[in-house]
Amino acid sequence: MTIFEAIIFGIVQGLTEFLPISSTAHIIIAELIFGYNFPGLAFEIFLHVASVFAVAFYFRRDLWAVIRGFFLYFREKNQENRVHFMFGIYIITATAITAILGLSLKSLVVDVMKTPPFIAGALAVTGTALIFIERFREYGSRRENKMTFLDSAIVGIGQTIAVLPGISRSGATLIAALWAGLDRDTAVRYSFLLVIPAIIGSAVLSAGDISGEIWTAIGTGPLVASFLASFIFSLVGIIWLIDFLKRGRLIYFALYCYLVAFLVYNYVREIPPTIY
Repeated sequence: MTIFEAIIFGIVQGLTEFLPISSTAHIIIAELIFGYNFPGLAFEIFLHVASVFAVAFYFRRDLWAVIRGFFLYFREKNQENRVHFMFGIYIITATAITAILGLSLKSLVVDVMKTPPFIAGALAVTGTALIFIERFREYGSRRENKMTFLDSAIVGIGQTIAVLPGISRSGATLIAALWAGLDRDTAVRYSFLLVIPAIIGSAVLSAGDISGEIWTAIGTGPLVASFLASFIFSLVGIIWLIDFLKRGRLIYFALYCYLVAFLVYNYVREIPPTIY
């Protein structure tokens, strides 16, 4: 892989990770276009880790408030600390649901799903879900102090479905949170912070591939370049989505998903099973 190609992969990951259009699908599409066939999801997860650093940096104050309030609640049981404590519990609950159900789906997430027809179909499903939540359901008004375990369960199930390539993780968690009745700001914040344990968990499970085979196959230089590009453009994607949701509509992302699904299905061809 060249440095230029690595940077392209990083840009694609960064810009699409937090938009409801499936970063994994776009990374796989880039692989197909450039003629690469990385086994498993090690490379995608490696780029996702850069996005975790970006969201942790952007939401560092919110993240610190939740962590601090979570542990202070054991000593000072005031209302503010309780809100942070419960928000942390809801993050843990959704993550646990994803981990448990995700293991059962792990056997399904195989290379056969990294094909143009499957990705196109999954993107179409994402687009349809975005239209549904935009057109047929009113947004909720509950903030984090009014969240329940049911909310975290619904979002956890949504995040589990996003294990499938082409189903947007950010889209699934955002849609699930809005459907559960949370307001936009809380849904976005919850969705962003959920990505941290979700991707860290995936990275731990793929640590062997990331630390060994992938470094040898792709090269240190390209991997570092793709990581930095993913971090920088993840920040751009976060800022863009937050600003967009203040004045825009999810239906535009749905139309984009349909367009990409059409192009992938009709014009992107699966490459031979050569590795790297």
